[in-house]
Amino acid sequence: MKVALFLPCYVDQFYPKVGIATLQLLEKLGCTVTYPLNQTCCGQPMANSGFESMAHDCNELFVENFGNNYDAIVCPSGSCTLHIKHHLHSDKREADATQIRNHVYELTEFLTDVLKVEQLPARFPHKVGLHQSCHGQRGLHLSQMSELVAAPFSKPEKLLHMVDELELINLDRKDECCGFGGTFCVFEEAVSARMGVDRVEDHVRNGAEVLTGGDMSCLMHLEGIVRRQKLPVKVMHIAEILNQD
Repeated sequence: MKVALFLPCYVDQFYPKVGIATLQLLEKLGCTVTYPLNQTCCGQPMANSGFESMAHDCNELFVENFGNNYDAIVCPSGSCTLHIKHHLHSDKREADATQIRNHVYELTEFLTDVLKVEQLPARFPHKVGLHQSCHGQRGLHLSQMSELVAAPFSKPEKLLHMVDELELINLDRKDECCGFGGTFCVFEEAVSARMGVDRVEDHVRNGAEVLTGGDMSCLMHLEGIVRRQKLPVKVMHIAEILNQD
């Protein structure tokens, strides 16, 4: 399967190991992966701040980079994936934009729904707490929302259960927002920080050695709290865990 790797800005700039882990994991699972070198911001920060019209050039550049008939476009971020899936349009190449919207996937979504992975050659002997980010859960439906009276499911959890010796801990409030929220953490920093502290405390209270999730933006927020409080918890993107040998 011919796959294009779409990396969010903060992964490219601050957490390149997450991009490398995603690439290696996809290749282990038999994908032929291409990384379009001219990709930049997908435009989500501007759109979420009410300036979607300013993201026009980002949209056109995204189509230029990814409108090459890939079988799939895979991104290790629910928020960036959701933005492209729901909001990408092009004045010049709308047919290609439509093709992209229909073939862009968040990493765990791609592994479970497209590749239909049932086993992984991974081992990670640690107690792990999973943070299920809002965009992935409520936008992409990667997991069930606890406020609904419906059967539970979680695509990230399903994959983590395939990792040998990994113990997935139970959280008290497993789908509560961490408070990052993109520009929310800038304009409402006190509320954002308090929400993040609550999420970290939930993981620590239930014995997590490692805190993971599918959105490095949320994990970056939570990692900042972990570092400031000097807590004995490591923060890792789920791709890094699933790629463990």
